[in-house]
Amino acid sequence: MNYRKTMLAASIITGLCLSGAAFAQDSAQSPASTTQTASQRAKAAQEKDATQLVGVTVVGIRASLQKSLDTKRNLDTISDSITAEDIGKFPNTNVAEAMSLMPGVTIDRRFGQGERVSIDGTDPSLNLSFLDGHPVAQAIWLYGESPNRGFDYTMMAPEILGRLEVIKSSEARLPEGSLGGTVLMHSRKPLDLDANTISGSVGYTYNDQAEGGKPNISALYSWKNTESTFGFDIAAQHFEERIDRQGLEIFGYTPVSAFAAVNPNIAAQVAAGELRPNDMVPQEVNAAYFQQTRKRDSALFNLQIKPNDQFSANLSGLYIKENFDSYNQSMYNFMTQNTSSMQAVDSFTPTTNGVVSGGHTSSNPGSGTGLIYDNQLRQSEVTTKGADLKADYTADSWSLGGQIGMSKSDNPNINQYLLEPTYQGGYSWGINQGFQADDQAAVHNPANWGGGWLGNNGKFASHAKDRYAQLDFSKNFDGVINQLLVGVRYNKHNEDYALHVYGGVTPGTLADVGTIGDTDILNALPGINGNTGQHIQVGAGNIQDWINSSSLDFDNPDPGSTINNTWQLEQKNTAAYAQLNYSTDVLRGNVGVRWVRTETASTAYTKPNDAAPVLPAPAGWWGTTKNTKNNFLPSVNVTYDNGGDVVLRAAASKVMAWAPYNLMVNQTFLNDTVLTGSGGSPSIDPYKSYNFNVSAEWYFAPQSVLAGSVFFKHVLNYILITPGNEVQYNSIRDTDPTTWASLVGSHGCTADGFCDYSVSRPHNGGGARVKGFTLNYQQAFGETGFGLITNYTFATGKTNAGTAMPYLSRNSVSVSPYFEKGAFTGRVNYNWRSKYQGVGYVAGAPAATTDDYTDLSASVGWTFNPNFSLSLDALNLTNQKYFQYTDTPNLPNAKYTTGRRYMASLHFKF
Repeated sequence: MNYRKTMLAASIITGLCLSGAAFAQDSAQSPASTTQTASQRAKAAQEKDATQLVGVTVVGIRASLQKSLDTKRNLDTISDSITAEDIGKFPNTNVAEAMSLMPGVTIDRRFGQGERVSIDGTDPSLNLSFLDGHPVAQAIWLYGESPNRGFDYTMMAPEILGRLEVIKSSEARLPEGSLGGTVLMHSRKPLDLDANTISGSVGYTYNDQAEGGKPNISALYSWKNTESTFGFDIAAQHFEERIDRQGLEIFGYTPVSAFAAVNPNIAAQVAAGELRPNDMVPQEVNAAYFQQTRKRDSALFNLQIKPNDQFSANLSGLYIKENFDSYNQSMYNFMTQNTSSMQAVDSFTPTTNGVVSGGHTSSNPGSGTGLIYDNQLRQSEVTTKGADLKADYTADSWSLGGQIGMSKSDNPNINQYLLEPTYQGGYSWGINQGFQADDQAAVHNPANWGGGWLGNNGKFASHAKDRYAQLDFSKNFDGVINQLLVGVRYNKHNEDYALHVYGGVTPGTLADVGTIGDTDILNALPGINGNTGQHIQVGAGNIQDWINSSSLDFDNPDPGSTINNTWQLEQKNTAAYAQLNYSTDVLRGNVGVRWVRTETASTAYTKPNDAAPVLPAPAGWWGTTKNTKNNFLPSVNVTYDNGGDVVLRAAASKVMAWAPYNLMVNQTFLNDTVLTGSGGSPSIDPYKSYNFNVSAEWYFAPQSVLAGSVFFKHVLNYILITPGNEVQYNSIRDTDPTTWASLVGSHGCTADGFCDYSVSRPHNGGGARVKGFTLNYQQAFGETGFGLITNYTFATGKTNAGTAMPYLSRNSVSVSPYFEKGAFTGRVNYNWRSKYQGVGYVAGAPAATTDDYTDLSASVGWTFNPNFSLSLDALNLTNQKYFQYTDTPNLPNAKYTTGRRYMASLHFKF
């Protein structure tokens, strides 16, 4: 600890000493260089760029790249930026995909498109994003999903933004909460645009795997008076997209020895040497088919006044409404549900690599064997609203600014209709082929799919709210120390979750419910068995009608679901900072410190381990745990810039971040079928890290740069999430007595309703280290029209416990050649990232490794005249497989395809 503090203090002192030493050499500079300091030159250039960057006057790929480089050069931090024009020139449907060419930035594509970003090898949940300096609240959209502090960029229409910056080295003035980097998004402002500006696009997006497309439209209107003292703008978008994800999933693995202990057939294979006791057997093979039409309506309004050079104010309003209705079908063979299902196995395919690749199970009615058809029809609508007021007053040598506002996001009724019939018949299976029933006529007969328990109706509510206020004061000086910044900030965040599950679905068979023929899925994955790729299909309408017509018991929700998944978290951050900006002819930068007081109140049910859940809950179960933490976060940034082609930077800082909201409360999400779960703990501490960054940038030609950076992060408290055995109450006992009877005696299940679960929870895991470097090359090749952007990032890191860092890819590469000449533009984007650890897709599943992933996209455009242009975009041209595994690729967890996406857009601008 002392060594780390000494290093950071030494870095800060060195920065100030370098400033003083450079200042002592001022007399050696030429007269031209002393007429304006580097900081003043940078500030003037930045102010000019800030006006031009957000305007529609930025035209073309090369012009937008130059603006991005200007912003990067003039900032005092190690940063990267993109402009609105550049975002529009990328083949993308959201902002995350436009960020994929930034050095050190990688994105995860679990549904085939970018959602959240990793920065310099850090988990997306540890990087905060701000729109115009304020947070944007986010409610979850997926039933059972964990809330994430990292920003979901699918909710942000690219048309809203004027520019975006990724700040990788911290400053005292920046809001706390980011471990890898802070993303600053800036909307377009009316006083920066021409009066009566109208721009937008009309387009169509098509997914070849979904075999369908959807329209989208966006528009921006901006007006200001002739004196440029008052104006307003509004940017709006309607976007729709078909999502189609098809794949195979495996919930977990069980050793052969567990089968041999209860099954003579398997014991005989072990005795004969065909199998080894430690060989691993998939618990099931699941045909996973997710279908969704995403809809997003968004609008951002700005009202701006600037009556004179001293005062300005901006009032903005944000509205986003997203529809995420989906239908997810899973059909799987669950061989380890109970002892009877394990005894029904006839044989396993002998293996040479330690993983059983197939086998056969006989029909055993009443044992829980056979095939399970899991239908999840979900209705989900998220509404996000926000209002923000920002004002600044600037005098001759000082300025005062403030910001206040609120952001809230609500998804009050994530409604899930669950229908889960079973088929009691024999089948064969393969780890890469799926399953095939012995009797094809029987498995395709709806009357053979039923069960004593057919499903339930779950209602999940998610609410998030931010209230914030900030006050900033600055004072300018003549000399090396040219500016003092001080300020205070208050942010209060509330996160509320509640789950109610209602039983009473009428028993029956699929012949009663109704079917719509067979699915036709997994055609993108070769070698799939017929019953996995083509199985009986209920249809979303039949599911909803059957469950709605049942006599659901809305007066008595399932107690376990409510008690385990109802919780509240309140987090209040009070911060104050002081920052000194300094500048000489060749050096500029800042040094400062930020103090943060964090108060959290975690409220949830705390049920005694030996008690069954009941509603209403007994007094004392619902309670609040409070914690208070104080942290001082020093930082220093040094930039060497003598006005030439080379800029050198160094930075050191202490930063902090918090775990995702659900990990900070005593909640437990259980999967009663596979007996896994995930939960939280109110006792975990925040992440803290000492970060060090160094970079060199060579601006050797217009629109061109060769840059490299090195980063090192020493994390003091890295929160580990590990599975452990817990005895939990299984709600199947109350909802499906037949299935429960088959579970008793297996997996520690006892007659009173308790089973052994593998539940993953967070705990303070000690330290961790992340280190690496980035290389970035960008050049426009003269007047040929050709250019190239490419970058490479190397990152490595482990926790002190020896575990991998989530979402860290050791290598990532981006290459984007482009052509722009006359009316024609063309661009190809190639992104590749090596394997990385991600979360399991089933609640409580062990962390899975996501294999190498390649994304190849392309875009072409034609400008008809100054008012109209056409663009054609293609994404995921290789239809890349998203593959996850445990430990080695021989133990697959999931592999998905999501299809290629094509977009055609007509752009207009007046």
